[in-house]
Amino acid sequence: MCTSFPGATAVSEVSIYSWPGMDGAAGGSPHMHTASTEAYVVQQGTGRLETLDSRGFTSTPLEPGTVVWFTPGTVHRAINDSGDLRVLVVMQNAGLPENGDAVLTFPAEYLRNADAYSRAVRLPAADADAGDAAAEAAARRRRDLALDGYLELKSAVLRSGVSALADFHAAAAVLVRGRTGLWRKYLADGAGRQAHITAAHLDSLGSTESFYLREARTTMGERKSRRIYGMCGRIQAWELSETEAAGR
Repeated sequence: MCTSFPGATAVSEVSIYSWPGMDGAAGGSPHMHTASTEAYVVQQGTGRLETLDSRGFTSTPLEPGTVVWFTPGTVHRAINDSGDLRVLVVMQNAGLPENGDAVLTFPAEYLRNADAYSRAVRLPAADADAGDAAAEAAARRRRDLALDGYLELKSAVLRSGVSALADFHAAAAVLVRGRTGLWRKYLADGAGRQAHITAAHLDSLGSTESFYLREARTTMGERKSRRIYGMCGRIQAWELSETEAAGR
């Protein structure tokens, strides 16, 4: 099985939540990734991407054709102004985001307690298209809790500057440190392996050997028939297989 897209990335389509938050803006759960860069390619609708990073607070307009990406440590919140904002998400280091790379901006008492954080971040397994009211309610509660902490963090950054992010970053590092062993395996099997293969290809080309080109293949992605509740919105992903693409 092929487990990731080129460059060991993960690709998904996300319909940003249209649920109004406590500040009146609709959108997802503010969070950051601790080891992976994320990119948005806006497909439809309009909105904003609020970020807290080394530059402080920034709001970036989102509209069809916009491409924006942000590195680890960037706290981000997608806001759905039009009600139909949908983005294609490209994630670095496939496997890491799916295994705890993200930390939500819960209030400090949750960030200081790993058990409390784990309980608050976990959602029941459910199909977002199946009308599971309990699962949607849980996703809303998680979003509201993350938004509560985010609005406090945003206010602190606006008031005191980027130094206000230090405690959140430190707490996030503590929460994820036990996962880094697993992440190293994903890194070695994904981006590390692909970099090694490319280096071998360059060695071959440098010596005018082209034998590896005979192993070329085409891989198809199969769209899953369901969407899950993610952090920013409902996620539609693709499963990859080694099935050859049908000729036309």
